[in-house]
Amino acid sequence: MLNVNNILETINMIENENLDIRTITMGISLLDCIDPSIDIACQKVYDKICKKAENLVSVCDEISSRYGIPIINKRISVTPISIISSCTGQNPIKFAYALEKAANTCGVNFIGGYSALVQKGFSVGDKELIESIPYALAKTNCICSSVNVGSTKTGINMDAVSLMGKIIKQTAEMTADKDCIGAAKLVVFCNAPEDNPFMAGAFHGTGEADCIINVGVSGPGVVRAAIEKYPTANITEIAEIIKKTAFKITRAGMLVGTEASEKLNIPFGIVDLSLAPTPAIGDSVAHILEEIGLEQCGCPGTTATLAMLNDAVKKGGVMASSKVGGLSGAFIPVTEDAGMIDAARSGSLCIEKLEAMTAVCSVGLDMIVIPGDCSPETISAIIADEAAIGMVNSKTTAVRLIPAIGKKPGDELEFGGLLGSGPILNVKKGSPAKFISRGGIIPAPIQSLKN
Repeated sequence: MLNVNNILETINMIENENLDIRTITMGISLLDCIDPSIDIACQKVYDKICKKAENLVSVCDEISSRYGIPIINKRISVTPISIISSCTGQNPIKFAYALEKAANTCGVNFIGGYSALVQKGFSVGDKELIESIPYALAKTNCICSSVNVGSTKTGINMDAVSLMGKIIKQTAEMTADKDCIGAAKLVVFCNAPEDNPFMAGAFHGTGEADCIINVGVSGPGVVRAAIEKYPTANITEIAEIIKKTAFKITRAGMLVGTEASEKLNIPFGIVDLSLAPTPAIGDSVAHILEEIGLEQCGCPGTTATLAMLNDAVKKGGVMASSKVGGLSGAFIPVTEDAGMIDAARSGSLCIEKLEAMTAVCSVGLDMIVIPGDCSPETISAIIADEAAIGMVNSKTTAVRLIPAIGKKPGDELEFGGLLGSGPILNVKKGSPAKFISRGGIIPAPIQSLKN
């Protein structure tokens, strides 16, 4: 029997608290598209994506209309292109154009998977793919790219870390006339998940089925509003409130994901319950932390409150579904969160504090604008620091830095839309160039030996 109060509560979450399905992402394996001829392989890639995803947008729109739940983004993730391009022996940039064409044909917002997995070393085609990333992101609009440089099991590939510092800087330079937006579509991972539906890091892992539907749910505003109703609750009670709210949000994601799976006749993969903020007022992870009791995000106590929030979100999601996956937790992208933007502008948030927060959040240093004169070695060292946190703590960490070419601390970049805007944060002086130039592998930590 339908519960009228539950229905009214959900309607209020949607209308007043920014509850939405942030993305439905179709993961597509391209392993059967491999061909020695790059032109034939690209045609196979285009044809398969268009065949599998031809009804993705229309089905999402139908479900959104039926249930009244906004589905903000429709996306596609594919097998890391370095695997597909490796047997051609040619410049993989043609695959970027094929992916862009397929994304436009299907009408999706983004397509992820222009990626390489190099945590233990470079295989055939990996370096060629990575070196083509700046060109691919400069010449396309829908392509997102990611590179996994480390894991708890393998350690950190410092040769890849060194290379990615140069690639990020070059990508920003090649899109400087567009506020360096290319770098906003490029993420460097440690312990990258194979079923993540969120961009820019989504790719379809080789252990996944041929085609699946993954759902990303977001509701920072819902969580904040729930806490607001209990101004005198203690922290144990606050954690329980968050857990129960996350349960309800996950149920909404399960409903939409199951419906999309049935209509598209494609297996349902996972629901990723990640409190992914937007620049919209009332849709901020930082504001949740402030509702719990911080004067401003970034002040002492921020890491502790974020740890509690992240844990409670995961517990609520796992209770609501046996198919929770991806990243699931709380995101802290600076330019995409109204509260984070304010905290960065006031000086309450700095890169060092954000790095501490990444030890307990879902991802890492996300959407952080840095001065355009930062050296590639400095960028690489920031990546290495963040990868070390992920490696040692057996969690996913990531870096999405945007060098603001021609700008300095205090200036701002404006991306618009979900990517938002934000101030340029200062980066500590002191060169890590000798460290980065050594190359090699940071060995896997002792906790990797679990067999």
